Amino acid sequence: MSAPRLLITMGEPAGIGPDLCLALGEHHLPGTPVVIGSRACLQRRAAELGVGLRLRPWQPEQPWPEAEARSLAVLDLPLPHPCRAGQLEPGNAEAVLRGLDLSVEILSLGLADALVTGPMHKGVINDAGIPFAGHTEYLARLCGVEQVVMMLAGRGLRVALATTHLPLRAVADAIQMESLETTLRILHQALRTDFGLADPRILVAGLNPHAGEGGHLGREELDVIEPVLHALQGEGMRLHGPLPADTLFQPRTLEEADAVLAMYHDQGLPVLKYHAFGAAVNITLGLPIVRTSVDHGTALDLAGTGQAEVSSLLAALNMAAEIHHNRRG
Repeated sequence: MSAPRLLITMGEPAGIGPDLCLALGEHHLPGTPVVIGSRACLQRRAAELGVGLRLRPWQPEQPWPEAEARSLAVLDLPLPHPCRAGQLEPGNAEAVLRGLDLSVEILSLGLADALVTGPMHKGVINDAGIPFAGHTEYLARLCGVEQVVMMLAGRGLRVALATTHLPLRAVADAIQMESLETTLRILHQALRTDFGLADPRILVAGLNPHAGEGGHLGREELDVIEPVLHALQGEGMRLHGPLPADTLFQPRTLEEADAVLAMYHDQGLPVLKYHAFGAAVNITLGLPIVRTSVDHGTALDLAGTGQAEVSSLLAALNMAAEIHHNRRG
């Protein structure tokens, strides 16, 4: 198999994104990645960390760079304000988002095969006056896709979400039959095409405690979730639920499951991150491009200290390569 062409966005320049990109020079990678971000920021962070790494300039009109020891290919996106480890600067937010815009442009032209995104800081982008709910929603808009699915995977566990970055009080209203059906179709198809599972088995969590207790603790399971599951089961999908979330994540229950669909962010992801934090990958399902990411945030307190752990970025690169090859068949 030919090595995939992987783009990496540096993410929030004040966070550990630059540190993680620089750390790649010490590892065997699935192909030669190109980092999209500020070359000056990377140079400054390399000096702070004592990393001796050559930063090679690259532009989309050039051939994809060859692997080269102790070097990193960089598509330079200058920042309007200096980048300092641990110090957020709202004035850089627009340039950070430009990295995502440019990545999708390059992928849509067929000049790269997959995108791996570094951690971004939602707060500083919103402080800059730019509405930003997260990578998942932003990339969906860039790709012209109405609905995508966020999934984290690590150490044999895959957890997808029916809703993503919403206040808890808005979750119940957001779980509607049409969107839930679309989510399950996207998840089922991705398990087949991106992960090579011919007949995936999906466990579906209920929304309410004890999966609604037969309607006594809420009717979302009876009125929304169960009808959708029954309809898709009739098409042959192996869906099981709605199951109480407090007992769903037991090893015995999970051992024959290929994925879990949780109803909201903090129903499923605390379990996944407890199980596989640092080794998990965030994957956006339903995009026309391959996109993976790290399972953590910007860790401003670790930026520039040399203590940032690169394992999740490495896992994201390997997962992006795997999905790319699976899609190619």
